[in-house]
Amino acid sequence: MIYRSPYPDVDIPNITLQDYLFEHAAKYADKAALIDGPSGRTLTYGQLVGTIRRTAAGLAARGFGKGDVFAIYSPNVPEYAIAFFGVATTGGVNTTVNPLYTAGELKRQLVGARAKFLVTVPQFLDKAQEAATGTSVEEVFVFGEAEGATPFTALSQSDGEPPDVDIDPQTDLVVLPYSSGTTGLPKGVMLTHHNLVANLCQTHSVEQLSDTEVLIGILPFYHIYGMVVIMSGAIRAGATIVTMPRFDLEQFLELLQTYGVTMAYLVPPIVLALAKHPVVDNYDLSKLKNVLSGAAPLPEPVGKACIDRHGVMLRQGYGLTETSPVTHANGGDHEIKHASVGVAIPNTEYRIVDLTTGADAETGQPGEVWIRGPQVMQGYLNDPKATDDMIDDERWLHTGDIGYADTDGYLFVVDRVKELIKYKGMQVAPAELEGIIQAHSAVADVAVIPVPDLEAGEIPKAFVVLKPDTLATAEEIMAYVADRVAPHKKVRRVEFIDAIPKVPSGKILRRELRDRERAAREAGTV
Repeated sequence: MIYRSPYPDVDIPNITLQDYLFEHAAKYADKAALIDGPSGRTLTYGQLVGTIRRTAAGLAARGFGKGDVFAIYSPNVPEYAIAFFGVATTGGVNTTVNPLYTAGELKRQLVGARAKFLVTVPQFLDKAQEAATGTSVEEVFVFGEAEGATPFTALSQSDGEPPDVDIDPQTDLVVLPYSSGTTGLPKGVMLTHHNLVANLCQTHSVEQLSDTEVLIGILPFYHIYGMVVIMSGAIRAGATIVTMPRFDLEQFLELLQTYGVTMAYLVPPIVLALAKHPVVDNYDLSKLKNVLSGAAPLPEPVGKACIDRHGVMLRQGYGLTETSPVTHANGGDHEIKHASVGVAIPNTEYRIVDLTTGADAETGQPGEVWIRGPQVMQGYLNDPKATDDMIDDERWLHTGDIGYADTDGYLFVVDRVKELIKYKGMQVAPAELEGIIQAHSAVADVAVIPVPDLEAGEIPKAFVVLKPDTLATAEEIMAYVADRVAPHKKVRRVEFIDAIPKVPSGKILRRELRDRERAAREAGTV
């Protein structure tokens, strides 16, 4: 059975992302578009649009043009939007990078995306320069000032006009975020102007953001959720975004209070803090009316505890980097089911496919979630096999998530076929961690699985087989990994075992390891 949106289809204009977002910006010229929460530094819509145009002109003067790739390696600051939309205006492609990446992780993305320019912040400049060495990066910029990099403001000092570029919204890329997809190492997700414009039009039917809203920009803009739903969605609506470079609970609460934040797009660990943490009582959050949780499943008791404590409307949504990102959401004119991620948004259809038979599962029966709509990516950069594995000939995207639909068409996501670990909503690929641990001199074999964690949702646990006559402690293995990966990818638990269960072809039987972990938890031995 194909489940379709209960909302009527929406018209999607065939225009560039920047033309769509700033269509009505002139009437908000004197209004705050982005505020740097910690400092109060403000960009009005007039300043934002003007600086974007001058930045695009500056980029063009440096030979940056259509199809060139610009890497953004930065936490959330107002200048992030200037860089992102300045690049889009030139016909260039943004590749957004997790600011917690190590130099090695950053270098892998710079090489894969063939980035021409890179921008970062002063505190990450050393890692950025190390990563850029030996790549196609021609110049490193910095928000602010730091020795050895070009100030990003140099680009906006141009008096010229942005280039007149012939951009085809249907085929020309605007962003190249990286996702592990169903398995393996991160891959470049090719998203066009039309993909993002489509998703913004689709989600507006449900979210109905207005120019009176104040949003908290805590979800990272490098992530598709923060990039599209917060940064782009709020700008289209003429709303105000208060940015935070990193999450600190008390600063987060202080900013909600100080700026009268009305709408918060969050992830489950932050919702948990709002629901349970005693320090929340020290702040006035009465202006906060609307919360949407995404990026990972939100336990129903946690959501209800947040509603009871704050009297907010709280909902779940669902999507993937590969779908720009939103495919399902609660809200709008429809009932909110707190255990569900909601109904399909306009112009979107989905199926639940039985993993054994390949046929559509019966209503209420679990299977793999397949998605189809204009927000579905073009494919993975330079990886046709992974693309074909993810998107079939009828343009159904196979999510790798297990879910079921009820009789009203609401989707409930219950598990994953794919092996990704979701740590606080961020993707961690077991294959990447396994490759790192395998390089340890004492390790003979390893497998990494997700294990439940109340705060993080899931944490990586490594099952390690040591080489004969060698010794290593769990702490040593965890420290070894921590030195080589971003903090969210750190292995949090290690168990030593005699052998990794595998099929004859060599594929790890992760289910056996998950069963072992589950039994140990039930026995109270972990």
